[in-house]
Amino acid sequence: MRKNNRWFYTLLLSGFILLNSACAQNPPFLGQAYVNEEQQVQKATVLLNNARQEIPLIDVGELRIASIHFTYQYTTAFDSLLNKYAAVQTFNGADYTSVKTLGELSFDTKNYNTLIVQLADADLDNPQITGFINDNKRIKNVVVAFFGDGGNLAKLNSVDAPIIWCSRASQVAAFYSAQAIFGGVPVTQNISANYSPKYRTNSGYITKKIRLQYTVPEETGIKSDNLAEIDKVAAEAIHSQATPGCVVLVARDGKVIFNKAYGYHTYDNVLPDKLNDIFDVASMTKISATTMETMRVYEEGRLNLDSTIGTYMPITRRSDKSTLTIRELLEHQSGLIPDIKTYEKLKPTDVSTDSSAAYPNKVVDHYFLRKDYFKDVMLADILNSPVKTRGQYVYSDLSMVMMQQILETITATPLNTYVQQNFYNPLGMQSAGFLPLYRFPRTRIIPTEEEQVFRRTLLLGYVHDPTAALLSGVSGNAGLFADANDLAILYQMMLNRGSYGGVQYFKPETVDLFTAKQSAVSRRGLGFDRWDPIADRHYPSNLASDQTYGHTGYTGTCVWVDPKYGLVYIFLSNRVNPKVTDKLSSLQIRGRIQDVVYQAISKGL
Repeated sequence: MRKNNRWFYTLLLSGFILLNSACAQNPPFLGQAYVNEEQQVQKATVLLNNARQEIPLIDVGELRIASIHFTYQYTTAFDSLLNKYAAVQTFNGADYTSVKTLGELSFDTKNYNTLIVQLADADLDNPQITGFINDNKRIKNVVVAFFGDGGNLAKLNSVDAPIIWCSRASQVAAFYSAQAIFGGVPVTQNISANYSPKYRTNSGYITKKIRLQYTVPEETGIKSDNLAEIDKVAAEAIHSQATPGCVVLVARDGKVIFNKAYGYHTYDNVLPDKLNDIFDVASMTKISATTMETMRVYEEGRLNLDSTIGTYMPITRRSDKSTLTIRELLEHQSGLIPDIKTYEKLKPTDVSTDSSAAYPNKVVDHYFLRKDYFKDVMLADILNSPVKTRGQYVYSDLSMVMMQQILETITATPLNTYVQQNFYNPLGMQSAGFLPLYRFPRTRIIPTEEEQVFRRTLLLGYVHDPTAALLSGVSGNAGLFADANDLAILYQMMLNRGSYGGVQYFKPETVDLFTAKQSAVSRRGLGFDRWDPIADRHYPSNLASDQTYGHTGYTGTCVWVDPKYGLVYIFLSNRVNPKVTDKLSSLQIRGRIQDVVYQAISKGL
């Protein structure tokens, strides 16, 4: 059937893909031509005034960044790449040189501790701009991105701020310099001529790549045309109503080489999916939040994998859950049942339409749960549930619910706060987190189910999972929302064995331990799902290597990291909208797209 319908999907792509997808950085040209220009740009890019090693920027979670341009023609491209690494506010400096004053610009940017100033040749004829740079450099971080003739470097002699200078005029140069500021690409060149007493032959600073780069497939030995099948599989998924839309991201060797959005938020075709749309990633929460925190407290020596639940939670010691170990929870071999009854147990006195001290826990709009409901009802149900399968692999949401309670006891910090402060913010992840409605407009959040039984509303910005909903959207098993780029950052850090952006988040041996196969009775790691050795299952795809680890999500999501091929693969969708369907799995959409990438690697250039 797929072959017979191929003509249809190809026709559908002509309008559907054109309107609703975009490459990661909208390059002016593709393929090897892009790589050739990028190589020329690299040879033409130099970093000056970096004795204090301010570039690449490191602590992005602490930075409030403003990008200022005057006459530079590729400012849109430059700013688009800056925003891959951190939230950056754009200011048009030309408004201040013509209508206002640069003093007003200093005032308007006073709440930003880092200024990135884009300069072209014409801007250097205005000494007020140089004065603006020097005035602000005394009190905050300033980075200059200069695009122009080397003969004009002398006009920057008085500037002490780091200068990334590129003599090449192209959109690719804008992309490259923006990435160099954050370490997405290295700076490898020194000045090749004398331009002033300060900027002389061989002066300059070399940097290393420390973050994701955004480029084209040819940069990693893959032909762009060999990834075109992804478009067709995505079109098939949407036409078959397996999901109204999706976002696909592929990174190889630390380089994002494919990132497209397909379809719409819902089947009414009103809001097209965008690259930075935020999805409910469902059970991907288990590894993207709960397991991340577990790895950290394990490294700190505050959590022993072979200690019991009762060691950390005295409330469990009168139950048969007390002797279950942390390792068993993470491997889904503790014997805990998959889940407990949730909304079926609710009584009229448990809920209210208004918030109050007695009903503080928000489930959805106009629906609040009474205080201590989790402890009085849900935790009691977990502790009273049967343990029948200890030592066997039985996937259980309750395992990660209990891990959340253990972690919050150890750290005295809510799960959502801990991961935000220790991982998402420091990594430069801009969308990832729990409770997205507190931070983002609804139009940026992908809706999930038109739920008709429990909450009886369209779930938009509220977690789909009912257990997590009764925990006010913050649970060890579900509740995380994120866009694809943020997840790529998090899992590139894992692929780097704990290192990203110049920071070591985990020891390499910790990453190796948690992502490795742990048990003789299942494929699982500690928290992480893995490649399945049973060939007939083709999990997660036909061609994934035995080193692959990651997780899927019930809402139609997945992340898979394959160290053998240097791959991070992310698929985000809302296959449960408007109601749950199994077509995404029955059509093997996620695995087939993943295999397109492996096939493209095998074909090479």
